[in-house]
Amino acid sequence: MTATASFIASPLFMPVRKLLRRPMPGGSGLWHWFHTFVLHVATGFLAVAAHYAVMYSLVRGGVPGVPASAVGFLGGALTRFALAYWHIFAPTRGVKAASARFVIVNAVQLTVNSALLAALIESGVALWPAQVTTTIVLTFGNYLAYRLWVFR
Repeated sequence: MTATASFIASPLFMPVRKLLRRPMPGGSGLWHWFHTFVLHVATGFLAVAAHYAVMYSLVRGGVPGVPASAVGFLGGALTRFALAYWHIFAPTRGVKAASARFVIVNAVQLTVNSALLAALIESGVALWPAQVTTTIVLTFGNYLAYRLWVFR
């Protein structure tokens, strides 16, 4: 057994493995909410990586920050949908219903992302700190929208 496999199998790692497992369908209570929020944030890093990678490439190619962020946002949204639908939430409706709701919520999120990013840049905040701030601000609203409506 490798050192990594030994660590992952160790009792010290057990709470982390339990936390990163998909929650039980139909769960409720504070622990269930906390568990799904932790997974939302953890998988959010992958969605943000997709968003920022596309944005970075476009900015390097000469596209202004806000439009580059908007296109990157779409890459992150596709990543987010796949991870949220199949690994975090247990949708009670099919993929078509969840997809339609996801598009509506993400249209609002894209508008807020672009507006907040533009406002922060206009107020003198540099592009990347402004984008990171915008991402953090949107995290909590995203989770609630996904949990309470999109993947219900």
